[in-house]
Amino acid sequence: MAKDERGTLLEVHQALPEEQFETLKFLMEGQVPAGLLRSASRPELCRILLQRFPGNSLRVTAGFLRQLGRLDLIQRFQLPLEEQIPEETPWEPNGDTPKVRGDPTSGRLPGGIPAPPMNPRRLTEKELMLVAKRLGKEWQEVGILHLGLEQSRLEQIQEENPGNPVLWNFEMLREWWRRERQEATVSRLLSCLEHARLNPGILDFLQSLQGD
Repeated sequence: MAKDERGTLLEVHQALPEEQFETLKFLMEGQVPAGLLRSASRPELCRILLQRFPGNSLRVTAGFLRQLGRLDLIQRFQLPLEEQIPEETPWEPNGDTPKVRGDPTSGRLPGGIPAPPMNPRRLTEKELMLVAKRLGKEWQEVGILHLGLEQSRLEQIQEENPGNPVLWNFEMLREWWRRERQEATVSRLLSCLEHARLNPGILDFLQSLQGD
């Protein structure tokens, strides 16, 4: 798929003025590590997108082009837009709040964790970093067994951030955060981590965020 997909991506990137190309990379920092993006050329950005979003890179790019106001490129290259990227639709148009797993009528989540108040919000990257600083050396075990991440992705994170365990933890959590989209709430992370081998202070910290 690769050749057609890569060729279309490259043509899209080449159609952008330099300033808009840099803005495109800035917008992508929520889904791609900033370190990979900052110095990426147009061909390098194509490679990154194809690796990180196999079979879906055109749709992802279309979402960012819409944020740039380049609907003309979406139409010219007939890019798919069936799915929105998380940052584009933080809330449902009808005002519905994101779903929280567990029994909402019981007031508690799986494992006896108290349910959050109405309108649960998504975790911020700052809060993810605060959690990351509290995680220990079992981060890969947490990522694979409790967050449902692939070992190959965790190894990639480690290679991209050599010698920095806090960044390994942070990028692991952010990978989960991006996947869960608007369900990446405090209560959701608590339910994922409740059976992990962690310092109890991490769960206490997360529970304290539910009252914010």
